[in-house]
Amino acid sequence: MYLLIFMGGRNLMALTIEPHSTFAQACNAYRGSSSYCSLKYKSQKDYANNLTRACATKVSGNLMLGNIKLKDVRYKYLTVAYEDWLDNSGIRAANYIATCVSIVLNYSIRYEAIPHNPMALVKKVKTKPRKVMWQPDQVKLFLDTAYSDFKWRSIGLIFHMSYELAQRVGDMRKLTWKSIDFANRRMDLEQSKRGAEVHLPISENLLKMLVQQKKDFDFQEYVAPRTSPKNNSYSHYTLNEISKLINEVKDEANLPKELQVRDLRRTAITEMVEAGVDLVSIMQVSGHQSVASVQPYLVNTYSGASSALERRFKNGNKH
Repeated sequence: MYLLIFMGGRNLMALTIEPHSTFAQACNAYRGSSSYCSLKYKSQKDYANNLTRACATKVSGNLMLGNIKLKDVRYKYLTVAYEDWLDNSGIRAANYIATCVSIVLNYSIRYEAIPHNPMALVKKVKTKPRKVMWQPDQVKLFLDTAYSDFKWRSIGLIFHMSYELAQRVGDMRKLTWKSIDFANRRMDLEQSKRGAEVHLPISENLLKMLVQQKKDFDFQEYVAPRTSPKNNSYSHYTLNEISKLINEVKDEANLPKELQVRDLRRTAITEMVEAGVDLVSIMQVSGHQSVASVQPYLVNTYSGASSALERRFKNGNKH
């Protein structure tokens, strides 16, 4: 089995890719490239894991994808591999692995090791986007429940910031006090996913919770740390811990199990769309770097249709 050891990329030397190089060698060469080294740490680790998984996939008998020379990587092998990823890892993970494989093959094209990318010919299964949304009364009930018990205070604050400011839970759980400007009631944040910088106003209600949190946890760097120490440390929660605690609060509040914390950002952005906020302004809040990346949030809603028709006929377009 192949093991592409994750070393953060920056310690690897760029390797030469040739037609006779194996796919595994091409993966290691890519991991020594400036493209890979410029990725965020988490993305580097995810790519390395996905490429390790891809190289170890059997595509014909005991023949693994990683052993195949680049010039011999064929559509039929990649189709078998993709079906294996689907069966064993699910649609989302399979598509992520396929994306990483495609990146390596495109990188190989640049060095004329192969003429085209056969992964591009493999038809991917599309995932249906989640449509679950938190309703305002559900958000209020969750926050009331979380803030009623000190053990859930930090979880409530992470939830509160993620929803109100349309930010990813992963960024809010690692938020430090240096990002909070109390005097000017603003948050200055560099998002972890793509490094986008956002500058966000803090509402009166959120400010009150942050002030109280500052009084209780000023002795350490994280805004929403564990409310009880783990291994003598009040460090930030892991994503798994957050998911578990979110479920505890939901159960206590008798909220639907289908509601997930990852739905908060989408809920917030969709609410801005429905409120008629222009896309450029939404991007300044969400950190999206192109209009195209915001367009999936432009769902067809009754309120949106009603508003559009009302404005249409209000401007003199009578029957």
